[in-house]
Amino acid sequence: MIFRQLGHTGIRLSVIGIGAWAIGGGGYKYGWGSQDDKDSIDTIHRGIDLGINWIDTAPIYGDGHSEEIVGHAVKTMRNKVLISTKCGIHMAENKEDVVFDLKKDSIRKELEASLKRLQTDVIDLYQVHIPHSDEENEYAWRALEDLKKEGKIRFAGVSNFSTDQMKRIQPFHPISFTQPGYNMLEPSIEHFLIDYCRDNHIGIIVFSPMYRGLLTGKITRERVQDFPKDDNRRNLPYYREPFLSANLDLVEKLRPIAERNGKTVAHLAIAWVLRRPEVTSAIVGARKPSQIEETAPAGDWVLSKEDSEELDNLLDSHHQLLKNLAVETASK
Repeated sequence: MIFRQLGHTGIRLSVIGIGAWAIGGGGYKYGWGSQDDKDSIDTIHRGIDLGINWIDTAPIYGDGHSEEIVGHAVKTMRNKVLISTKCGIHMAENKEDVVFDLKKDSIRKELEASLKRLQTDVIDLYQVHIPHSDEENEYAWRALEDLKKEGKIRFAGVSNFSTDQMKRIQPFHPISFTQPGYNMLEPSIEHFLIDYCRDNHIGIIVFSPMYRGLLTGKITRERVQDFPKDDNRRNLPYYREPFLSANLDLVEKLRPIAERNGKTVAHLAIAWVLRRPEVTSAIVGARKPSQIEETAPAGDWVLSKEDSEELDNLLDSHHQLLKNLAVETASK
């Protein structure tokens, strides 16, 4: 397992982190369907055995259930594992609606609840989950600065922020890390954000490197049709036609590149985002020990120059196809 330093923090993360979204279970707006808690705990333990040293979760994942599982799983090995969680989104009291709140009091309340669920005294990596207005983002960022001074969190970051939004809050307190989405289907951070983070020594932790399973090589049309009703992937454009067929065709073109290296399509998707030295780590979701066993080997694979160039050409053509399909779909 390769390790990289996270921006200016001085801490080193395994280039693969365990994503705990799906282990929050189903039954809510952003769920992934039912999940066995024992499988979740075994998955976390197996990931740690394989050299992964950090876990990403959030209060919204299963209305706190994901954090509870993470806390239970690492309670006896807390000094070996870094925990990343978030603030700014939580379930309403009716357990149906989602509340977006970046007020100082709300963030503090969220933090205390996360500390309790995670059974810890400090959060290693704490971030604003979703940006709102510039004013609200500034209030939230100042709140995180206060929590850091109090020793409640070690390092503060942001998630889903644009480059401009990061530039606005950076003067108040240096951003330690950011968490954007990044994968073969959605490479937009390459345009501005990566350069900004490199120039300002901000660590980059990317989520969805396999586009929520679509780039694992295991998704079929039949499997998509059988997704539980509370699996949020049903609502994603790239999981719908005409994009689904195009993306499944891309996966088949990726397969030979992976196989000639003795790897899987999932390994290739992860190695592709890690080919950028600015990317510190990739969050890889897993619901069973076998899944983290399958993806962890990507943590020590460095793409060759030849493979990278072939992928660039293949993906350039695919991105143009997706743009054409979007235009055609919008015109209907």
